[in-house]
Amino acid sequence: MMIRGGMKQRIRVVGIIKNDEGVLIFKRSRGRSESPVFWELPTGKIKFGEQPEEAMARSLTEYTGLNASNVKLKDVITFLAPEDSSQLSNLYIVYELGINGEIKPIPRDRYTAYKFVKDFANSTIRLNETSMSVIEIEEEKTSPGRISSRDTANSVTINVDGASRGNPGPSGIGYCIHDNTGQIIEKGGEFIGFATSRVAEYCAMRKGLERAIELGYKTCRFIADSLMVVNQLNGVFSVKNQDIMPIYKDIQGKLDQFEAVSFTHVPRSKNAIADSEANIAIDKILRK
Repeated sequence: MMIRGGMKQRIRVVGIIKNDEGVLIFKRSRGRSESPVFWELPTGKIKFGEQPEEAMARSLTEYTGLNASNVKLKDVITFLAPEDSSQLSNLYIVYELGINGEIKPIPRDRYTAYKFVKDFANSTIRLNETSMSVIEIEEEKTSPGRISSRDTANSVTINVDGASRGNPGPSGIGYCIHDNTGQIIEKGGEFIGFATSRVAEYCAMRKGLERAIELGYKTCRFIADSLMVVNQLNGVFSVKNQDIMPIYKDIQGKLDQFEAVSFTHVPRSKNAIADSEANIAIDKILRK
């Protein structure tokens, strides 16, 4: 998440471990005796010099005694949450974790117990906000165009998508703007010529930022189904492809015109309107 004006930022790694019994969660140590008891997915901080996947593997072993045989990037979740009188920027890097053999954690210090849960909707388990957000997305129980009620109340959501027929081939971009109630404010698409899918995805994001600036929005949530674009704009991965570097730099230059901007990945099924607008733009040209 890109936050202007010195806003605090919290970055965490979160792991999802599944088997036939369900999803593995852990009970947090109470800390102060008056603190409520929460359960969570295995979560950790990134130490200086660590790669996120290294932090995930280390945290898992330190806190649970488990060793991951496979650490696979699944998603990146961003949202704003209140902290005292200010806003806290949260960026969570979510991994699918593979464990060889029987899963038998040995909770240490941070955790006091563990269990597998199959149906969180009908469970009495009290998850913390981070894990609840991850589980909502994992089970696709958030409403269309929205990620979590913990996002800023006054921000708009702009879904973007790029499409390429042939990769490279005839390409289009689409966007859809929702207000904070989920109502559509505006949607549209453009044909961008002959391009690769990654160029189309970046052009779509740039179009979304440009439209937000034109409409005067200062706090925006940008939603895309390209994990590459979201990870690069969140700073998780670096940009190495020269064909998208000029667009990436153009986007970075536009961010100073916002007070707060978040980039969030969703499955393609939750980006249907923007995808449709991109393909409609291509079809209009090809049918001429």
